[in-house]
Amino acid sequence: MEIGITTFVETTPDVKTGKVISHAERIREVVEEIVLADKVGLDVFGVGEHHRVDYAASVPAVILAAAASQTKQIRLTSAVTVLSSDDPVRVFQEFSTLDAISNGRAEIMAGRGSFIESFPLFGYDLEDYDELFDEKLDLLLKICESEKVTWEGKHRASINNLGIYPRPVQQSLPVWIASGGTPQSAVRAGVLGLPLVLAIIGGSPLQFAGIVELYKRAAKQAGHDVSKLKIASHSHGFVGETTEIAKEKFFPPTAQAMNVLGKERGWGPYTRQTFENASTLEGALYVGDVKTVAEKIIFLRKNVGVTRFMLHVPVGSMPHEDVLKAIELLGTEVAPIVKAEIEKWEAETENTL
Repeated sequence: MEIGITTFVETTPDVKTGKVISHAERIREVVEEIVLADKVGLDVFGVGEHHRVDYAASVPAVILAAAASQTKQIRLTSAVTVLSSDDPVRVFQEFSTLDAISNGRAEIMAGRGSFIESFPLFGYDLEDYDELFDEKLDLLLKICESEKVTWEGKHRASINNLGIYPRPVQQSLPVWIASGGTPQSAVRAGVLGLPLVLAIIGGSPLQFAGIVELYKRAAKQAGHDVSKLKIASHSHGFVGETTEIAKEKFFPPTAQAMNVLGKERGWGPYTRQTFENASTLEGALYVGDVKTVAEKIIFLRKNVGVTRFMLHVPVGSMPHEDVLKAIELLGTEVAPIVKAEIEKWEAETENTL
């Protein structure tokens, strides 16, 4: 069971002062957060790609590279790379370079993108949303498999037996398929035998158990070893000294950020009741004290089958020291509880088979 952090490097207004931190300052803070996550023993840190004023990370690989030389063990991934509007050759080169700097700790989390700002920015038509992803994923995987590539597609110039460098330290760069939980994404990942990461940010996580089973069934039918499949979740949350403190710190900036997105996407208002409902054991929000958050991650592992849990913190801008404290608690207290319980549970399960 791996445990880590994801961030979109948010630069939303402070709920108390209205002040907006600069992109440069927030990027430097995230580098500090990655370094701390490595120090406290977390397994992975992911940075999401966006192209809008309230998120500062348009090139996750550069931010991750800044932290790579200051860290030793933690794996470094995009969360996500909007592959549909990017060039797979450059994506591979960026993350292969990150792999060199980190000595083999880079990963790519490839998605179609729930945020669409990059499509007009780079000259792509949203009418081609699905086709772009399928084609570019095909090219990215071919580059990962082979030093020299011959490829032809519709939305990018063809490649005729050309070498693509640098090559990674790892035998192959890990490519995860990021999904909001659609059956199509799960089947695609299963057929390809690629690890799957689910954005579990609303409703009940138990609803994703069926998606996981669909993913495994597709993988098995395609001839892949189901026992080797990796499944991750990306979920909003915050760890505090007490559950009350955690909620009072996390709710205001989260509600502010979610209501901004809600107006853009036609969602209903994000209320305190919405927040409290999501904070229950079967809800999708991982906020509370060490015991509460650990119990929820264990519940997710046992009922949905994830092998990696990534806490997305913060959602809206929070004081840097609060984010650092949450990372520290996740690494030093939550993770050991979760890993010990899962190890025990798996041993008991194996013995009953």
